[in-house]
Amino acid sequence: MKEVIKQIPISTAWYFTGFVDGEGSFNVSLIPRNDYRFGWKIYLTFNVAQRDQTVLALMKKHFGAGRLELRKDGVWNYSVNNLNSLRDIIVPFFERYNFLSSSKKTNFSIFKRIVETISNGKHFTREGLEKIIELREKLNEGKGRKRKYSLSDYQKSRESPETNTSESQKIAIR
Repeated sequence: MKEVIKQIPISTAWYFTGFVDGEGSFNVSLIPRNDYRFGWKIYLTFNVAQRDQTVLALMKKHFGAGRLELRKDGVWNYSVNNLNSLRDIIVPFFERYNFLSSSKKTNFSIFKRIVETISNGKHFTREGLEKIIELREKLNEGKGRKRKYSLSDYQKSRESPETNTSESQKIAIR
């Protein structure tokens, strides 16, 4: 486990977990990209938003990762989207300091599987990418969930002429 996590006072760590349990989210975006082998980019984000930046600034300080930004609506947003930071700090932190709510436990478990899949390079295969997209469909289920692109968009893109080019004609995955 990262030294960063070990240096966070236990009471602060549990406070962060409770705070994120109520206010945080784990997100996986699907972005169409012509310059990616299979035409889609997977974008991972852990974030927490609040009007008061105090706790968010403490998280950024203790985790040593991510960014804190003031949105146009006056809400502060702390987010981490760097794969190494997600894999080495955020995931191990919440493995050690578990959530209490079943929905956050479920979402974290799904997010963790996606982080592991990408960390192992399996998103460079069609099967791996499809597994990630299928897992993503189960993330943050319920009322209020909005997705610009879904599994069906990915499936439709596989049927379009642009995605039926030979492997040698496709640009390498970034």
